[in-house]
Amino acid sequence: MKYRPLGNTDIRVSLIGLGTMTWGEQNTEAEAHAQLDLALEAGINLIDTAELYPVPPRQETQGRTETMIGNWLAARGQRDKIVLATKVVGRAHDPQRPSYFREGKPMLDRANIVRALDDSLRRLRTDYVDLYQLHWPDRRTNMFGQLGLEQLDEGDTVPIEETLAVLDELVRAGKIRHIGLSNETPWGVHRFLRAAETLGYPRIQAIQNPYNLLNRTFEIGLSEFSLREQVGLLAYSPLAFGMLSGKYEHGARPEQARLTLYQRFQRYSGPQARAATSAYVALAREHGLTPAQLAQAFVNSRPFVTSNLIGATSLAQLRENIDSVHLELGPELRQAIAELHRQYPNPAP
Repeated sequence: MKYRPLGNTDIRVSLIGLGTMTWGEQNTEAEAHAQLDLALEAGINLIDTAELYPVPPRQETQGRTETMIGNWLAARGQRDKIVLATKVVGRAHDPQRPSYFREGKPMLDRANIVRALDDSLRRLRTDYVDLYQLHWPDRRTNMFGQLGLEQLDEGDTVPIEETLAVLDELVRAGKIRHIGLSNETPWGVHRFLRAAETLGYPRIQAIQNPYNLLNRTFEIGLSEFSLREQVGLLAYSPLAFGMLSGKYEHGARPEQARLTLYQRFQRYSGPQARAATSAYVALAREHGLTPAQLAQAFVNSRPFVTSNLIGATSLAQLRENIDSVHLELGPELRQAIAELHRQYPNPAP
């Protein structure tokens, strides 16, 4: 396994991180524990979860993923060997964001964050998390593939400074080691960094956003923050909901696959995304690689990536994803990827 620094901290995290959002929905607790055992054996130390999980989010399953991880920690006693990351939900601005948290008023204020963290710690059966992330901004902005910011009606949006003040208290209390963002914009990253510098609050150490061959929008603005300010990317959806594995080619819908089971996940299924996917799948096979290997190795190669958060529903998938850490893309393959990106620039932002 390879390791990279988490921001400007003394923590080094595995280049391959383990995402957990299928646990409790597509995966049983026994399967989740088997994935954790295999990941730890392979040198993975970053485990990423959220109070929201599993996905698709439902009120009756909310928190189940953290509970599974907590049970594994209690059974294995490996807390000191992992970097444990979780997230708190933001405000529900649209129907896709769940509004059932904390009596239907989730927001990034003191009452919500303190309660959310305590609930996560209880489910995780630990007294601290290494990285606590804001799952999405409290304010209204572009996220989850939304394009075109048309209104700035903030209403009672919680100010970034107020959110940071709460997180500062929790860091001082020893419940959080470091903080991070998720689904953020360049403006948001700038404001969090500026507030930390001017007010003496904790500095964000990572940003968890989507990044893959079909969606390289992180490179526009955010990658410079990652490189200049040491706020590295924890890249989620490296296989674009499985599209880049090639398993959905020619309209295939494998039994029990995510896009077969859930209509919610259409972000990477548009005509241009399908055309680009076919081109990348063909390129991988032309060079003797599986499509998933090509997609994962590309993410691993980016200098602004701190960790590539892989997800799997089987141990075979997990092994293939982990093995991508050993794959180096040669000059010819990198050039071919660049040419395809020019032909299909960000078909699924």
